[in-house]
Amino acid sequence: MNTPPPGESGRSIGEILELLATAEITGIGLHPEGTNYVFVVKLDPGDGAEPTFGIYKPQRGERPLRDFPRGTLYLRECASYELSTALGWPLIPPTVVREGPHGIGSVQLYIEADRSQNYFTLRDDELERFEPVAAFDILVNNADRKAGACLKDADGRLWAIDQGLTFNPDARIRTVMWEFSGERFSDALVSDLRALGPRLAPSEPLAIRLRELISESEVEALRQRLDRIVARPCFPVLDPQLNVPWPFV
Repeated sequence: MNTPPPGESGRSIGEILELLATAEITGIGLHPEGTNYVFVVKLDPGDGAEPTFGIYKPQRGERPLRDFPRGTLYLRECASYELSTALGWPLIPPTVVREGPHGIGSVQLYIEADRSQNYFTLRDDELERFEPVAAFDILVNNADRKAGACLKDADGRLWAIDQGLTFNPDARIRTVMWEFSGERFSDALVSDLRALGPRLAPSEPLAIRLRELISESEVEALRQRLDRIVARPCFPVLDPQLNVPWPFV
């Protein structure tokens, strides 16, 4: 996660996060494919450099859902980024919480990708590369892993986006990644997950940061899921009638 995304090779991850959090938003356009209100924004670094683009998801644009507390999805986007950074996988674009033209929301670095490619078009040749995404979704209880929420950039890196429906212990996992159902986690991922446990202790910086974004009960549920995965590192057997998002892409 310390390698800057394409188009940002001149900036460190810290500099990208600072830009996302503080740069002036000089342009904004509604993204046509969002279920909630999603905006593509232009971020002016103010140093003579080319603008950077981001994805802005304001709290005010979130559609109320039955199984998620109202007005919390933007925070879950940021919590997912923080957790993925601690784990080292999957690749989630740098994400911050900030004020924008429509109020408080998340701003995530825009990833240039071939939009004709998605999980369904890539899985036959590259299925093993999606395991970290599928494993992360089990850990965070992702209720909305669509095929189009996986992007491949020009350098061949796979990115996971749209992490708003995460961390709620009462939500049902929904994913298109059925190929992993019942399979065992790879040893490398289990090792990383085992190392994550101490960092979720209540007094640790990661746990403190997560409690700023999601509830204490949701952080505790995350700890419990992690313990269960480490004790039995297998993907759950999912029901293709119940554990699917809509639409698939």
